[in-house]
Amino acid sequence: MTASPAVPRHPPRRDPGDRPPAPFVEPVGSFDAATVAAALPIGTRFALGAAISPVQRAFLDRHGFLLFTEVATADEVDTILAEVDQIEADLLAKGERKVYGVPVWFGLDPDGNEYLFRMGFTSAHSSFLSEFVRHGRFEPIRLLIGADARIGEREKDGVVFNRYVRAASSLRPNLAWHTDALRDVFYNWKMPGPMLNVGLHFDRIGPEDGGLQIVPGTHTQGAWSTLFSKIHFVSDGPDRHQVAVETWPGDLTVHDGRMWHRVVASPKTGWASLRRSMYVPYVCDAYQPKSETSATPLYMRVFDAIVRSRARAAAKAGEREKERQRTLLKG
Repeated sequence: MTASPAVPRHPPRRDPGDRPPAPFVEPVGSFDAATVAAALPIGTRFALGAAISPVQRAFLDRHGFLLFTEVATADEVDTILAEVDQIEADLLAKGERKVYGVPVWFGLDPDGNEYLFRMGFTSAHSSFLSEFVRHGRFEPIRLLIGADARIGEREKDGVVFNRYVRAASSLRPNLAWHTDALRDVFYNWKMPGPMLNVGLHFDRIGPEDGGLQIVPGTHTQGAWSTLFSKIHFVSDGPDRHQVAVETWPGDLTVHDGRMWHRVVASPKTGWASLRRSMYVPYVCDAYQPKSETSATPLYMRVFDAIVRSRARAAAKAGEREKERQRTLLKG
């Protein structure tokens, strides 16, 4: 797939001297995949080939996590980011705050301008993005989810794009510990089956930059631990078993949503803290497309109200910071 020339408003940081470690080289001959996977460090990077290898599958089964190195090219990364910039501009111009019933979250960026922090159904606004997520290179990922899996571009929340940035007025500098199994456990008092999240990452994020953190192996925890070992979306302290996921632009991750995971705020502020990711939904259940007339689910309306309240508080904090800076300049 060839990306059209595009320049995003905030290109990812790229240092020619900072290259990711080489991906794991699959062994040849007879071997036990589970034994090999158990000996690999959690930060092992893999190459996405024509099929998921036995070692990759065993690593996912053990840790609930896989990282594939630079699955998207530099040109594709830039074009995707530029496409999202254009989608943001279009939504702002039209005053749209929902897509197919799912709220679009705008806040203020470090410069005090309206900024898109999260939106669903991103690929519904971009033919390039729609073509990209359906590219043949991702077929092994689809089959990892299930032989009957499909990309739900117009189901659930569609392709979700996230932006995190830390500033006084930021809507979304972080996201506390949570699992994606909470609703299933709350209603059924039992853990659901594997919930594999497929994410593309667009920025260079080292352990010192915050970003995605996981607690490997917790995808096999029981219902009690899921409900009570942490308070979902509130607990944000360090876990002694946590692992920071280090990414380069174009990396792809697969993590089981039943595991504990969070997004840590960057210690940097302003645009230096920017982190962007995109999650592609693979769906196996009955086809349930959404449209412009789709209602907003109750739980999403409640969550959206909380987010908008935070946005108002963040905007006020931004104004206070501006006033403080003005006072300092006068003094």
